[in-house]
Amino acid sequence: MSAVPRPRRLGDLLVEKGLLTQDQLQVALTEQKRRGLKLGQVVVALGFVTEAIMRDVLGEALGQESVDLSKMVLDSDLLKLIPRDVARRYRILPLSLDRAKRRLTVAMADTFNVVAIDQLAAQIGEGIHIQPVLAAESEIENAINQFYGFDLSVEGILQEIETGEADYSNLQGDSDEYSQPMVRLVDALLADAVKRGASDVHFEPEAGFLRVRYRIDGVLRQVRSLHSNYWSAMAVRLKVMSGMNIAETRAPQDGRISLTLFGRPVDFRVSAQPTTHGENIVLRILDRQKGIVALDELGLRDDALTSLKLMLARPEGVLLVTGPTGSGKTTTLYSMLNYINNESVNIMTLEDPVEYPMAMIRQTSVGQHGKLDFASGIRSMLRQDPDVILVGEIRDEDTADMALRAAMTGHQVFSTVHTNSAIGAIPRLLDLGIVPDILAGNIIGIIGQRLIRRLCSSCKTEARPNDMERRLLGLGAGSAAPIFRATGCEACGHTGYRGRLAVMELLWMDSDMDELVARRATRREITEMALHKGFRPLAEDGLRRILDGSTTLEEVSRVIDLTSRLH
Repeated sequence: MSAVPRPRRLGDLLVEKGLLTQDQLQVALTEQKRRGLKLGQVVVALGFVTEAIMRDVLGEALGQESVDLSKMVLDSDLLKLIPRDVARRYRILPLSLDRAKRRLTVAMADTFNVVAIDQLAAQIGEGIHIQPVLAAESEIENAINQFYGFDLSVEGILQEIETGEADYSNLQGDSDEYSQPMVRLVDALLADAVKRGASDVHFEPEAGFLRVRYRIDGVLRQVRSLHSNYWSAMAVRLKVMSGMNIAETRAPQDGRISLTLFGRPVDFRVSAQPTTHGENIVLRILDRQKGIVALDELGLRDDALTSLKLMLARPEGVLLVTGPTGSGKTTTLYSMLNYINNESVNIMTLEDPVEYPMAMIRQTSVGQHGKLDFASGIRSMLRQDPDVILVGEIRDEDTADMALRAAMTGHQVFSTVHTNSAIGAIPRLLDLGIVPDILAGNIIGIIGQRLIRRLCSSCKTEARPNDMERRLLGLGAGSAAPIFRATGCEACGHTGYRGRLAVMELLWMDSDMDELVARRATRREITEMALHKGFRPLAEDGLRRILDGSTTLEEVSRVIDLTSRLH
């Protein structure tokens, strides 16, 4: 008689798969005793692994199927089987109903919750078998919010404020905050912005009303106009949440808000600026779940991705990312850091401010209120035995000089520069006062990038390019290659676009390029040499994205100058 195999312990499985070290496991077990939580929850909370990885490992350990809810679209009729309060109470989401086999598949964070399964069986009636599959708790929470809608809509709260007396005196008190509709209104607007995928929320007071705008996929969109009477209370609430001085209304202020929305942490960077009609408040949404993209998912061509990985393999030198504000430079830097991040490398960052916390990386905020600037921060960091240093931005000669000194002493340095192109970064650094001889040989490579909106897959329409479009795309007169145009539907908010993607150019600095930099060659000479060595400019990468159906010619033209292709 063969012995029944013992179930694998979760901690052992995580170590065996190389996801945890023995030391990290001991830390997690100690924390588990202190907090009284499950080991999987503790490991995720400590930042050792992501919840998605934990979901898959738990599924394997328990011998159960796991499911990724982030990529799933549900049938609205199916949701009527389980009321929202039941779904929220037991962390359950209906996925599919096989009427022939009378089997309902549901996603659960705890597939051994017998009480939940019994309650669900009673809710949907006899004769239907419940088949649980494992899903991450935050994904279930997110899906419940996404598919069932919000518990309290903005419209409902506004109706409550208009028909009843809202008490603004307790906005900063310790009483039951949610009895105040203005508190719920601010929370509902922030949740709505995150749900819609906004990167910024603008509260803009005018003479007679408050304009609320979201920046979605890089474009500002007005979503509401509220009565100006609301703004003073909303501004106080936002200031209290972000730790600002509520008595100060005539000087700019900065703050930060950390909330848990849809089961995951979301941070907001808050800026208040006095204007003629009151304080203008803008929030930058820092959604950690979207902040770190795997290097292979940046959308680079295969040869460009190989080049980037070879750049990252070089032991010392400066790697720069260039582009205007809001072009995704920080996301690209984090992707590169995440790619090289392991226990054998000491990575330290100087940021203004730290946007996305990362495990195993020492992150430091610099700013106008602190005693640290970029140049002095690098000087201090070099005494901390780093292998890799990330400097948020090179904006002056001192920072540029210290970054290059760090590279010359055997460190990898990542940073950003505000220029229009990768090649444009070289004259910018020379303009800051860096000697060409020092610049040559210490730059690994330069990445230039822009973000363009991605066509909505639900409504994009195929079309034939006209003569002008053929010339821009480099297509022959008889070419039958189709392009796509934006249409607009409910799924994309009638814009025709949904989400964004990066277009990039990679400038590899080798000995020939270094020689041109050292003798202050003209920009034209550098460009010709780069093209000879296989450099593909931003415009070419943008046109590649048009031809593969990812975006439109109009969208690429909005962010990249294509007029030179007509000459």
